[in-house]
Amino acid sequence: MEFVKKNIWNILFFGFFIFLFTPFGLGTRAKLTQGVTYIKTLIIPPKTETIENRKEFNADFQLKGLLNATDVNLNELNDKVVFINYWATWCPPCRAEMPSIQSLYDDYKDKIEFVFITTDNKSKVEKFYQNNNYNLPTYNMLSNAPVEIDTRSIPATFILDKQTKIALSEFGPANWNSSKVRELLDALLIE
Repeated sequence: MEFVKKNIWNILFFGFFIFLFTPFGLGTRAKLTQGVTYIKTLIIPPKTETIENRKEFNADFQLKGLLNATDVNLNELNDKVVFINYWATWCPPCRAEMPSIQSLYDDYKDKIEFVFITTDNKSKVEKFYQNNNYNLPTYNMLSNAPVEIDTRSIPATFILDKQTKIALSEFGPANWNSSKVRELLDALLIE
């Protein structure tokens, strides 16, 4: 089984690599990336941590509300399940996973906290959101991220439990509107 997963993952990786450098428009490339992401997620879902293995950290992380959000420090979100996503408007894998994130947000926005972190400026994000009909709560960093959730890779996603422990971390695009992710969020909400 491990051999099959490894070969499928290699095929998907090289397919993605070919499409990344094929001279398609950005929209076409994002759609192809979205398809590869969907297939990857079916084969290799995001890895969740058992309660005993979840990492606790100091959540002192100041964020400036950019769109659909007000300034917040991550440690103010204690006792809440938090979905953190690092992304950028220019990033094709980020753009590919955004429709699934928006669908998840539409269903869970009243139950969990969503934190979308970008280095893009407000006008760029606003234009991107208007063109794609997104309304995600988006932030810029005002302080360095805690080491446990710091990344230079995008997209990167972390889901925190109510004790501010990392229940899931995923580097690269994923289908966030999957049943596995929804099951995880539902379980975290009742913990």
